[in-house]
Amino acid sequence: MLLQLSPVERRALKARAHALEPTVLVGGGGLTQAVSGEIDRNLTAHGLIKVRVMGDDRDAREDILQRICDDLSAAPIQHIGKILVVYRPKPEAPPKPKAKPKRKPPRALKRTFQGRA
Repeated sequence: MLLQLSPVERRALKARAHALEPTVLVGGGGLTQAVSGEIDRNLTAHGLIKVRVMGDDRDAREDILQRICDDLSAAPIQHIGKILVVYRPKPEAPPKPKAKPKRKPPRALKRTFQGRA
């Protein structure tokens, strides 16, 4: 299932992606299971990533972008040259359990030097 975004959301994500470096490289072997798994892990961790695709065929890069988005339920944000920008919202983090209040440290005993000469 392809994630749908409004033009305003897509524009904001393009602006955020501008400063990012590519986190995944798709080499000559194409989109393998290992590369797809790495893209999935990066999307889970970051939400918005850049993928660099080696190869000169633009249609092949378009196909790779479409397969990534279909397989991983992500949204294509941008395709410029060999760089693909992909977005998937990060999953909600489970709430952290509340920590028990810590005990106060024991009070230091007061030293007296009254009995000494």
